Amino acid sequence: MPSVSFLFFLLYLTLISHHGTIAQIGFVKSFCGEGPTDSNSSFRSNLRNLLLNMSFNTQIDYGFYNFSSGNNSDKVYVIGLCRGDITVQDCRNCIQDSRVIILQVCAPNAREAIGWYDMCFLRYSNRSIFGVMETSPGYNSLLDSSDALEKDEFKNVLMQMMSYLREKAASGDSLRKFAVANASGPGNQTIYGLAQCTPDLSNKDCDICLRRAISDISKCCDGKRGGRVVQPSCNIRFGPDSVGPNSVFDASAYNNTQPFVQSPLPHPASKQGKRNKSSRIVTAAVVAFTAGLTLLIFIVVIYLKPRRRPNKIGTEAKDAADSLQMDFETIRMATNDFADANKLGQGGFGAVYLGRLCNGQEIAVKRLSRNSGQGDVEFKNEVLLMAKLQHRNLVKLLGFCHKKEERLLVYEFLPNKSLDYFIFDPIKRSYLNWQKRVKIIEGISRGLLYLHQDSRVRIIHRDLKPNNILLDEDMDAKISDFGMARLFAIDQTQSNTSKLLGLSNGYMAPEYVKHGIFSTKSDVFSFGVLVLEIISGQKNGEFHNEETIEHIGTVAWKSWRKGILANIVDPTLLIEEGDSSRNKMMRCIQIGLLCLQVNTAHRPSMASIVTLLSSSSCPIPVPSEPSFYNWTSMPSIDIPSSLSGDQSVEESRNELTFSEQFPR
Repeated sequence: MPSVSFLFFLLYLTLISHHGTIAQIGFVKSFCGEGPTDSNSSFRSNLRNLLLNMSFNTQIDYGFYNFSSGNNSDKVYVIGLCRGDITVQDCRNCIQDSRVIILQVCAPNAREAIGWYDMCFLRYSNRSIFGVMETSPGYNSLLDSSDALEKDEFKNVLMQMMSYLREKAASGDSLRKFAVANASGPGNQTIYGLAQCTPDLSNKDCDICLRRAISDISKCCDGKRGGRVVQPSCNIRFGPDSVGPNSVFDASAYNNTQPFVQSPLPHPASKQGKRNKSSRIVTAAVVAFTAGLTLLIFIVVIYLKPRRRPNKIGTEAKDAADSLQMDFETIRMATNDFADANKLGQGGFGAVYLGRLCNGQEIAVKRLSRNSGQGDVEFKNEVLLMAKLQHRNLVKLLGFCHKKEERLLVYEFLPNKSLDYFIFDPIKRSYLNWQKRVKIIEGISRGLLYLHQDSRVRIIHRDLKPNNILLDEDMDAKISDFGMARLFAIDQTQSNTSKLLGLSNGYMAPEYVKHGIFSTKSDVFSFGVLVLEIISGQKNGEFHNEETIEHIGTVAWKSWRKGILANIVDPTLLIEEGDSSRNKMMRCIQIGLLCLQVNTAHRPSMASIVTLLSSSSCPIPVPSEPSFYNWTSMPSIDIPSSLSGDQSVEESRNELTFSEQFPR
């Protein structure tokens, strides 16, 4: 917004002349979000008081501030972060000056804003921003516009250094996620680098944020000696200086707080003559000979060693599962001998019971029925998967028991049951306002992204539906039920099966229904159906549109094309929500339709979906009209013999295979 930037510039000049420290912090960039506030409102009053108290807080000496104040719609969340290399006093000065600027420019007109400065940034919002990784809005700019010498070699050294800084910063604690380093580039030019995240992020989210920032270097600063990429949750910078107005960081000041981190990077090879080159060749030959001899000895030992039957269960995963094994009597007593009064529900594979351990902890026990169809392979599949998976949007496995014909899985107890308990009930779904539904959608997307990309093994869930989405006490979504999950090799993209399994009608992707082909895009299709069900509050195959019953995707397509929400959105949401929520609803509908594309190449990945859901400005591709099969008459699978990849489908009645586990 040019007018806002100009106003910032005028205010900046005014403060320079009246306030000495503003010149030190250096105004850089601002963002004022939508949503006007009354200058006398409780929100603005809470914001002013919170910023005032924060800017004079003398107890915090590590440069990170995160506070909130108020209730409901008047609640304010504030984050302030100083560069890790500046002094405590400079940090406090920067926070105080940024408070003055952000109140003058953004507070009268916006319920969220960010002000970026050279030494710190300040952010406020009317929604919770603590621990939330966000990469937009952001900006990038040059710190040094001169061209780097030997650009390719310079870029190689720079990327190595930034990768090192990313790992170093992401390994920080809840007080500081910050790292600096330098490296020798071509032509004896020194490259200084800095990487920083808000410390409230998890280590993994910090790593993801910095990866995205580093990938943006090519957009602003490719081949240049210095630049920076700044986002709400993290920032990076690099350049040739450690002193002066365009310095990357103050090396002398940082040395006073903790030891300077020298990047352990290999220096670019210099031209040192044939003698050094010959030395390297000899060294390489010796290493190669030693490695070859070692490999030969290893092969001989393995060949002479008595052969054992290959074990499909990875040793590491098996050890993890063994550590979770529980005594049957302990579980039986916890559930009052599996009393009917303790039954929480009945699933396709058996009943789920509420239990209470001796220490008072509540648990949910899944007791597989003897004729459930889930054999030992599927049971081991779920145990081994859940033992390895750790994510806040996945249900946590606490233990298991396998005694004769009894197979029990012990999970954390989630008091709010499953999503279908709320979303399909005409009364209970009114408890889920739009903010809660968005949080559920985003939680499911993050859980799937972890399964598809971030976990140690790539996993296709294959049974994503509302009753497999559980809700905790804060209505956070957790994906459950991994009995139908399929593990993929790290470079595998799709597979085939000879029978339809797992998914209920309406959640199956077309390629799975017709040919038995499944991939991560199969889960994406199911996710799209879930999104539309959460928005509408109606089941996918039973959508009542006036006097007709249509598939939810058909109704969503018609509504999206016309720009109308009334036909697809739960009426209780339209009564209370404003324009910004309606825009978010339309974006979610468009994302859901993208997930339902018949061509798998046109469906987005879960990484793209997470990005689109977290941003209100990223453009969303235009979906084509989805087509749907007649779910009441399931077509037979036509699998060419050349595509039938499952050689071990006879391992269980459910035709599941248990794949090898590949570390990521």
